[in-house]
Amino acid sequence: MWLKPDEILLKNAFKLWVTEKDNEYFVLQRRRGYGEGGGGLTGLLVGTLDTVLDSTSKVAPYRILHHTPDSQVYWSIACGVTKEEIFQHWDWLQQNIMRTLSVFDSSEDITSFVQGKIRGLIAEEGKSSLVLEEDPEKFREALLRFEKWFELPSEEKLVTYYSCSYWKGKVPCQGWLYLSTNFLCFYSYLLGSEVKLVISWDEIWRLEKTANVILTESVHVLAHGEDHYFSMLLHLNETFVIMEQLADYSIKRLFDKEAFQREPALSDPLQITKRGLEAHAKSEQFRTFFRLPKEENLLEVHESFLWVPFSHFNTLGKICLSENYLCFASQDGSQCHIIIPMREVVNVEKPDSSSRALTVCVRGKRALRFSEVRDYQRLANTIRSRCGISPSPQHSASTEAIRGECQSLINHFEDNPEDVTLMVGQKDSSKAVSTEALMTVFHPQDVENLDPKMLKEKMKEQSWNIHFSEYGRGTSMFFTRKTRDLIVRGVPEALRGELWMLFSGAVNDMATHPGYYSELVEQSLGTSTLATDEIERDLHRSLPEHPAFQSDTGISALRRVLTAYAYRNPKIGYCQAMNILTSVLLLYAKEEEAFWLLVAVCERMLPDYFNRRIIGALVDQAVFEDLIRENLPQLVEHMTDLSFFSSVSLSWFLTLFISVLPIESAVNVVDCFFYDGIKAILQLGLAVLDYNMEALITCHDDAEAVTILNKFFDSVTNKDSPLPPTVQQAPVGNNDKTSHCNVDISELIREAYEKYGNIRTEEVESSRRRNKLHVIQTLEDTTKQNVIRVVSQEVRFGSPQLDELYNLFKRQHFLSCYWTMKSPALLHHDPSLAYLEQYQLGFQQFSVLFSLLEPWAFCTTKSTLSLWIFRLIDENQDGLVNFKEFCYALDTLYCGSFTNKLKFLFKLHLPPAFTGSPLHLKEQRIQHFIPLTEDSSHLTRLAAFDLPEDGVIRKSPERGRGKVDLQAYLKQWQNEILKKEETIKDLPRINQTQFIQFSKTLYNIFHGDPEEECLYRAVAHVTSLLLRMEEVGRRLQEPSSPPESTKPANSAASSVEESPTEDASTSPEGSNTSRNSQDGGPDLTEMEWSFSFEQVLASLLNEPAIVCFFDRPVDVHTKLAQAKVAQLKLKANK
Repeated sequence: MWLKPDEILLKNAFKLWVTEKDNEYFVLQRRRGYGEGGGGLTGLLVGTLDTVLDSTSKVAPYRILHHTPDSQVYWSIACGVTKEEIFQHWDWLQQNIMRTLSVFDSSEDITSFVQGKIRGLIAEEGKSSLVLEEDPEKFREALLRFEKWFELPSEEKLVTYYSCSYWKGKVPCQGWLYLSTNFLCFYSYLLGSEVKLVISWDEIWRLEKTANVILTESVHVLAHGEDHYFSMLLHLNETFVIMEQLADYSIKRLFDKEAFQREPALSDPLQITKRGLEAHAKSEQFRTFFRLPKEENLLEVHESFLWVPFSHFNTLGKICLSENYLCFASQDGSQCHIIIPMREVVNVEKPDSSSRALTVCVRGKRALRFSEVRDYQRLANTIRSRCGISPSPQHSASTEAIRGECQSLINHFEDNPEDVTLMVGQKDSSKAVSTEALMTVFHPQDVENLDPKMLKEKMKEQSWNIHFSEYGRGTSMFFTRKTRDLIVRGVPEALRGELWMLFSGAVNDMATHPGYYSELVEQSLGTSTLATDEIERDLHRSLPEHPAFQSDTGISALRRVLTAYAYRNPKIGYCQAMNILTSVLLLYAKEEEAFWLLVAVCERMLPDYFNRRIIGALVDQAVFEDLIRENLPQLVEHMTDLSFFSSVSLSWFLTLFISVLPIESAVNVVDCFFYDGIKAILQLGLAVLDYNMEALITCHDDAEAVTILNKFFDSVTNKDSPLPPTVQQAPVGNNDKTSHCNVDISELIREAYEKYGNIRTEEVESSRRRNKLHVIQTLEDTTKQNVIRVVSQEVRFGSPQLDELYNLFKRQHFLSCYWTMKSPALLHHDPSLAYLEQYQLGFQQFSVLFSLLEPWAFCTTKSTLSLWIFRLIDENQDGLVNFKEFCYALDTLYCGSFTNKLKFLFKLHLPPAFTGSPLHLKEQRIQHFIPLTEDSSHLTRLAAFDLPEDGVIRKSPERGRGKVDLQAYLKQWQNEILKKEETIKDLPRINQTQFIQFSKTLYNIFHGDPEEECLYRAVAHVTSLLLRMEEVGRRLQEPSSPPESTKPANSAASSVEESPTEDASTSPEGSNTSRNSQDGGPDLTEMEWSFSFEQVLASLLNEPAIVCFFDRPVDVHTKLAQAKVAQLKLKANK
């Protein structure tokens, strides 16, 4: 490898390097301790020094130096792993450089020329991926060491590397930590002791920063039940963040099957870089903070001051710019931020170049002045270009006209709300969609009502109107501490829907997707899936006590919103608790607004909550447990097992307390949630436990604790609620409230903010990332135990062996996903499948894994036999094999009796395993099952089956949007239950073509065995005997047939008997040619003959050598251990 010319002093290296070749301008050297005469104490010391100092010499012990006769300075220009590699570089220098150097007069010119040539070579051979790295030269050297030490597949992308200490027991090993797309690797070499560690990100259970007496600060990694500690990191926080990002990327890509189509930096696992990960993390944090759509990415950040008109001072903060939004967040503790959609910007002015300021004018006659912007000129041009504003003076002159026109439009739509549908482009068909919030329909406010509650409601509205006049209203409103204070006090009924839309960011989704909801309603109308069936079942369970959902108006609106969302996002579809949440949204928001609020909750604010495994809710429960330990130590001392609070609080998180609190109180919680996110729910949960601390400490069991909490929730009221008693929710628990005085929800929320408001959103997100690994791995472990329990009933493997088999099977599934986004497992992942089929293998992955576990040396990755085995065990013919089917084949070949093993081999040569005539066998195999590239394997393989229009095989009703035939599923289930054991009499007869191939299969199995010749003779004897028996049978049945009919059978027998002499390991491809020649007989009808399985079995039982071969026990434990070691190396050597 050519190196960037680096100056070295040769006199300090005499004891470490040995000169192999030299001339006037170049020296080729070998590192002492390597190659001939290497080893000993010198080798140990040099190897240790190279590892500790991160020297390239550790993996590249050869180098070439450049020097001139009149200089003492040497320049390193190349290094090599092997002597052959370094000699190639040396020969190139001799042929292309040496002749040219003689024309230069000065040594400075010679050195400059050589350096220029070397840099040119590096530029030509440099990999395109290295362009994005911070230091391409050092990264090239680190990549060389990474590839040499860990022998991972060449596709594996190194992201970054750090010097650190790894604690092996109580002894630190100084070495280097390498972080790649799929693996965490560590290498150390100290005085002959080599430490090499490779952990895949998908195997990590815990990843956290820790500190103790010995290790002041370290990174703790838990994988395979073992603890690993890395310390002495120069940039520990940076290292930990990158590790977190890579682990999260692996989890999302491998477990959640996310494709990152909207994020180019992460869409290709072969091009992941440290810079791309950092940009992704910043964009994610940016979207979360400002509640922006997933399509937005952080493009630019500028420090500046923003003039805050309501406070009359400049606040310091940062301008964050994305594709469609201009955002500002203060950094001086004022907690002020603002979001400006580009669609609202009408002009950008630069009034004062001396203060480096610019003014952004937005609709509604409002302007924002940013000052002290370092690159204000470029920022102004960027905003103009994204808003489509011309920078010409004529445009600036017409600004007032544009503002006036926009304001007149706004005034028109405020006076004529029915025209809004024309503005947003809704279709006429949307008339069926409700355009009013259900609360305004079923509980219109009485303007003349002057009771105390209504007066207080009017005062709240007045407070908010004053806030709007000072801080703005709508999408470009200032968010400040005062906004939160008003939220804590309670939002007025009339403004609740508007503020929910604003705080959640749903207002932007709705504005940028005009007519989208109406189209979804039309498309989903009349569809019938399991999701729609579940929706229908739960419609009347959604706030049944509220008048709005006792009528068809509310039920129909709820049905349309839930069905439209299930159609939009089939990955989530419909989950319980969505109906309760959507019911409350419909009370205060219009139907389309409720839909976009549901989108914001399910896809941004509560990620991974609403799916089969409710991972998001489980993660937040783990976060809640951490907060309990930190903030309520007295409760922790009494209840050491906090899992009780996890089970109790699940409904709190899934329904935002709606299912446990009266509706008039629960909406106040929802107000806080839309403003502060999950942090508000965590704070309130802590406040609830704190309020009931004394009672919980004195309880003796979980049931008593549940009763205490239920009574507390029943006692929570909203004294300011203007809703009539017919609308307010009755307590669901015990009506005896003597043990609890009424608790006002506003006071409870205020107390939660006062006591636990210091919880930072960044800490919550960090805790989420830390706990997500443990939650997912726990679920994966539960899935594995369920699968093993089901499979163990049908195979003879023990639980430990099934555990190892499952790990190998799962790893093989992931190996098909590590280095591509177009793996069949990713493209056609179906999260609705049962746990038994969550991990499946296509033919190529099956063939590789089977080759590692085969009991005999006959199933190579390109063998047609592996294809036949794959077809045989693929019971539903979908081109994928699950773990149960895989274990069935291995169990038969490992633990089956002689009869069962022979029956398995016999069935391999019958349909559907062995298909058609041999003439088309190779063509069929190539077209359908062994494509040239992995990316197209699934699509070509599926061509062999009848597919639906979209090309996706559906094995569960959830994925289809058409009518589900439940009767067919019940019938299939009944057939599986009543399935009886197959007997040898049920097997069809094997014909001539199949029998010839069966005989050759036996020859291939026996190849390489110590008793090979004896086994060959036994097979020849059996085939000859069977053919003679068949001929006798023919003569008895057809006494008048001419004697010439014996010739085809005899010729067939001779062809089988001669096959071992031709080539004992005849491949299926080669055997096709020989079989094709046999098909050229004079009359095919005369060659028709067949055998039953009983005949074949009886004949083979008479051959002791064959019986002993198949009865020979297989060392399963050794096979599994060898496969575990070879699995990744096999992929690397391909």
